[in-house]
Amino acid sequence: MLSLPVARDIGYRAPMRILLIEDDREAAAYLVKALKEAGHVADHAADGETGAHLVEDGHYDVLVVDRMLPKRDGLSIVAEMRRRGDDTPVLILSALGQVDDRVKGLRAGGDDYLPKPYAFSELLARVEVLARRRKPGETDTLIRVGSLELDRLSREVRRAGQPIPLQPREFRLLEYLMKHAGQVVTRTMLLENVWDYHFDPQTNVIDVHVSRLRSKIDKGFDEPLLHTVRGAGYMIRDGVR
Repeated sequence: MLSLPVARDIGYRAPMRILLIEDDREAAAYLVKALKEAGHVADHAADGETGAHLVEDGHYDVLVVDRMLPKRDGLSIVAEMRRRGDDTPVLILSALGQVDDRVKGLRAGGDDYLPKPYAFSELLARVEVLARRRKPGETDTLIRVGSLELDRLSREVRRAGQPIPLQPREFRLLEYLMKHAGQVVTRTMLLENVWDYHFDPQTNVIDVHVSRLRSKIDKGFDEPLLHTVRGAGYMIRDGVR
């Protein structure tokens, strides 16, 4: 089990968005809590399959990946990332701490390797070092589509400078749509990546949330950004084409 220091004793340079892929739910809950208390945004995946989807669809500053995971092991996630050119820094966690184990983790594409058990202060320090290695501007947290802006760290949304309050699910929905601006996003894609559900895409849960989101980001503005693509899904784009 990791040891948690008091959050006020931990220093950090700038907020980071961190993904933790860890199947030990108790350890993950403590770690996510500590990262948030240290001022960062932390997402959690409890298995390798879910983690791989989040890695592919999200924009994270650092990944913290357990090596032994259900459904898919951590090293295969890292190796696939590197094959497709994703250079997001990765800290590998593992109960396997021998030299050969660490070498295998680093050769799979990990940037650092921390054996269990570990202290949170050391993990945080290693994560901060990995984040600093990235080039300036490489971890842009602001997404823009026309006059609409979404800040992934502050969780704020504005259009033409006007703040738009969103519920957490609405924020995730908008973030996913904006990351795929100009592309048709199907209901199945939204269910799997925003709701983490795998069921009949004909359910109206998507339509209800999209309707609420549209009323918030488009109402009162001359130019709609969120469009329904009949028979296919939805698209967010700047201007009607």
